[in-house]
Amino acid sequence: MTPVQHRSHVDDLLSFIRASPSPYHAVASAAQRLEKAGFRELRGTDDWTGTTGGSFVLRGGALIAWYAPEGTPAHTPFRIIGTHTDSPNLRIKPTPDTGSAGWRQIAVEIYGGVPLNTWLDRDLGISGRLALRGPGGTTDSRLVQIDEPLLRVPQLAIHLDRSVNDGLALDPQRHIAPVWSLGAAQEGALLRRVAAAAEADPDEVLGWDLMLHDIQPPGYLGAEQEFVVSSRLDNLISVHAGVTALAGATTAAGEPAYIPVLAAFDHEEVGSGSDTGAQSPLLERVLSRSVTARGGSPEDWSRALSGAFCLSADMAHAVHPNYAERHDPDHHPLPNSGPTVKVNVNQRYATDSTGIAVFAAACERAGAPWQPFVSNNAMPCGTSIGPLTAARLGVPTVDVGVPGLSMHSARELCGAQDPGHLAAILGAFVTSG
Repeated sequence: MTPVQHRSHVDDLLSFIRASPSPYHAVASAAQRLEKAGFRELRGTDDWTGTTGGSFVLRGGALIAWYAPEGTPAHTPFRIIGTHTDSPNLRIKPTPDTGSAGWRQIAVEIYGGVPLNTWLDRDLGISGRLALRGPGGTTDSRLVQIDEPLLRVPQLAIHLDRSVNDGLALDPQRHIAPVWSLGAAQEGALLRRVAAAAEADPDEVLGWDLMLHDIQPPGYLGAEQEFVVSSRLDNLISVHAGVTALAGATTAAGEPAYIPVLAAFDHEEVGSGSDTGAQSPLLERVLSRSVTARGGSPEDWSRALSGAFCLSADMAHAVHPNYAERHDPDHHPLPNSGPTVKVNVNQRYATDSTGIAVFAAACERAGAPWQPFVSNNAMPCGTSIGPLTAARLGVPTVDVGVPGLSMHSARELCGAQDPGHLAAILGAFVTSG
């Protein structure tokens, strides 16, 4: 990719991130982009018989999309890009109205591995979805996004805590209730504010999945703007790259060697154990049904799965200049040197030599660099949806990711060239042999 192409890709990525403060918004944003590329939504209650072309299924914060042109044999193997839509953050409790010492606050719960100090003294908005009462006993869901400086988790002044720099551990019971107004807590005050933003009647709200997000927009950083800084780079970089690759696959000529698939799961940051997570049968059921819809038999499904391959794309760790000793001494990934292949022989990542070969070949076709990543033996290794997908479907899987700093922070950093490299690699992965 040329510098202009890299910049254009990242500009588009930043627009995607701004529009995607929650997993539900990320799925909606991805669906809109796929629809522009000619994909259409299939509902679980629809009849899929004869369905070809680009299709996608939505469920909460998860999206499964695939492209099978008319005439594609039912046994055509899948090339799966695995990603996740969720990020660690603070989520609003069912009874949110609280307060102390004359301040109105809201009660939140910690979601995933949150470095709590990064959420202090940041201007926070609210996003997520509301579950609404519908006609005739039905229910409906509506997205809400308040990009206003509505809340803040204030740091205690150093004059009142001289030991604040001795350690960064925080007591969640004392430090994580954001303030948003003065006065005693008023029951229903937050609900009324959020419902108004969603143009909904508060009396019709039956439940919600709401979370806080940093309203500072994403952007560039560095002397040459060589870095990207933003919330939710983990893992919206990969979701955006996957959507880009899948949309690009529609222009490939001839009968496809593979059916490209994007699986964007929710709840990866808390173990993927939900109906929208990688441990669920969601992907398996959707892919199996897509084979049946094209006239395939159980034998065709087995053949399609036996020839399948999954590339799990998540963020990775760049070497930290202030903590280089925390990394493996011989593996120091750097930004703008290409995505990493993540290896862990204890299967925290699913990569093996065949996976490395498939990824390296895709990198060669895309003209993109890549780097190996291995954790320090003395440090626990993170994981991803790769091993879960490999175990669930029984398909070979390789774990890869853009290297960055400040993973899980309220504001993360990566190289400005690596998102484009990843998208090009994923495009080569799903369209070539």
